[in-house]
Amino acid sequence: MGHLVIINDSYSMKKHVIIFEARGGSDKGPYGFRNDSKPIIDSLKKRGWSAEIIFYRDEDRGEIYRYTHEKADAYISRVNPGNLPDEEGYFQMLRELVLNGIEGLPHPDAMVAYGAKNSVERLKGTDLVPEDVYTYYDFETLKENFQKSLTKGVRVLKQNRGSTGEGIWRVEVIDDITGLDKVPLDAKLKLTEAKDNHTETKTLQEFLEFCIQYLEGKNGMMLDMPFLERIKEGEIRVLMLRNKVVNIVHKKPAESKDAFSATLFSGAKYRYDEPDKWPELVQLVEGMVPVIQHRLGNYDLPLIWTADFILDTDHHTGNDKYVLGEINASCVGFTTFLELSDDIADEVLALLDAESAVNNRWAAFTK
Repeated sequence: MGHLVIINDSYSMKKHVIIFEARGGSDKGPYGFRNDSKPIIDSLKKRGWSAEIIFYRDEDRGEIYRYTHEKADAYISRVNPGNLPDEEGYFQMLRELVLNGIEGLPHPDAMVAYGAKNSVERLKGTDLVPEDVYTYYDFETLKENFQKSLTKGVRVLKQNRGSTGEGIWRVEVIDDITGLDKVPLDAKLKLTEAKDNHTETKTLQEFLEFCIQYLEGKNGMMLDMPFLERIKEGEIRVLMLRNKVVNIVHKKPAESKDAFSATLFSGAKYRYDEPDKWPELVQLVEGMVPVIQHRLGNYDLPLIWTADFILDTDHHTGNDKYVLGEINASCVGFTTFLELSDDIADEVLALLDAESAVNNRWAAFTK
């Protein structure tokens, strides 16, 4: 009787990692690259590996692909897609690299799944997200459903792309809508943008038409969720290294009347905490990682990612509860705790070592 022999088709290690960045953006140091990329390179070098930064441009895509495929075992993507004129070329290049044996940190489809605003809706009904959350992909659905959801109270509408609070709007109906099951299109709204906490007044019709810009393009969408008053107490950002909480940032909005933004640009105050200061939140997040992973496509977890929470009150028990507002996985920074680079380097090498032991025709996760 014959025996089935499975030969590991992994390649020999080149011991080189490429970090992708994009030119421009507010997250760069004086020499054009991110301040927290060089520490990753230094930590890899201490472990006998080399690494380098490559700035991605569409016009150089073919050359960058060939160079990376020849030289590297893995890439680390530190690109904010919003800094690219067209992100599709970048994601396609990453997919080709992964298909041809380069370890993707993260896999491009995982980057999309975790980073898109609809990741929150895909988790609704879990311990992280309530049912009262919706995603809109076209104007007609936005118009029809948002008129109804606004009757429930103050809402937050978020565009899919953007950074530092741009395109995130707190929406409050000024007119009396008592007893209505749908807010009239001529109703007056008070609108506050998280970018700088400025306020505007528009009719619902005017605001909906203004939001068309956020629905355009292949990745156009908007997330609709209830506004949580306790955002004034602060947003809690959980920084993850794969499946472990490594740091927590408490971001308290400015004290001005309409402020709800948790960005530094808008005047929010940041406090950096060790995970042991938030034991309940750490237990919740780490315990939910398998659910998050399953709901968002069952990809390998991103190398570095964040989950942002706002406190709410459980109306049945009166206890605090944490509500997930956003996940980020594209280009998470850690400039305030650069010592994390050693942990990142260890995780990268552990992942590559594991990949070298597994036949990729029968991989642990769907790529």
